[in-house]
Amino acid sequence: MRLRAAHVRVRVPATSANLGPGFDALGLALGLHDELEVRALGTPGVRVEVQGEGAGTLPDDETHLVVRALRAALDHVGAPQTGLHLVCHNRVPHGRGLGSSAAAVVAGVLAARGLVGDPDALDDDVALALATGLEGHPDNAAPALLGGLTVAWTDDAGQASVPRVHAARLTVHPDVAPVAIVPPGHLSTRAARGVLPAQVPHVDAAWQAGRSALLVEALGRRPDLLLPATGDRLHQEYRRQVMPASLALVDALRAQGVAAVVSGAGPTVLALARRVAGGEGDGATDADAAVSAAFGGVMAGWRVLPLPVDTQGASVVTLLD
Repeated sequence: MRLRAAHVRVRVPATSANLGPGFDALGLALGLHDELEVRALGTPGVRVEVQGEGAGTLPDDETHLVVRALRAALDHVGAPQTGLHLVCHNRVPHGRGLGSSAAAVVAGVLAARGLVGDPDALDDDVALALATGLEGHPDNAAPALLGGLTVAWTDDAGQASVPRVHAARLTVHPDVAPVAIVPPGHLSTRAARGVLPAQVPHVDAAWQAGRSALLVEALGRRPDLLLPATGDRLHQEYRRQVMPASLALVDALRAQGVAAVVSGAGPTVLALARRVAGGEGDGATDADAAVSAAFGGVMAGWRVLPLPVDTQGASVVTLLD
């Protein structure tokens, strides 16, 4: 397959996975975006410029995650490899549980879609499968690609060497107003997963299934049920030892009636707040006072980011030089 374009721009949202009980399945796209420009060069080699998050620390060669994803997508459709110049405008915090690695992977795959002669060869189904293969789980990749609230799952591999990946996009009630509370420190996904047990009690698994189903209803039609719907017994308590401040904040907010959870593998806390009619300002939510009280005016490096639900997902456009 030939390349049809030499210069594309990609935009990918931040995401929050799990949302409490929806472990490795539910994810939500948020209104904070990484933007990427890719030029295909007539000469070999790679040059990566990073602005914003990760500047000065991320690799600037073939090992950069966007480059790896882009090359994997080109290989998948049989397109020729090419020299590359990437300019990354990163706004999604790294190592905080807001899907920065999924954003990079999806950005690389979408960049390849924009470059190749037949974009349909990298349609959403293929893009999700490729991204999941690089990420390991579809819970962040699905909302980054599709936008909104997604539930993702995989088939058993059966006779195939790789299981098929699927995602369904769901509507989020307009009163749901996510608020990301981002700590100053990083935490790797490997460290967060490393403290999880290999097995959990059957009673906890059954309880979790009920809460996960309730969360879909709460996010879509009944935001008044968000507090009970975001209960969790599978991962958050086990992770307290590696993110005690985050879990203490979750506890404090939930005690005030706010549906707070660990975002993805953490350590960011996500409050699934509700808009308040007649509040101070158009962005007022039922979490505002609770968040303020939890910090007592001393933020100590934490950032409070009200983020709307991103309903578009990733996009790619061809640029004419």
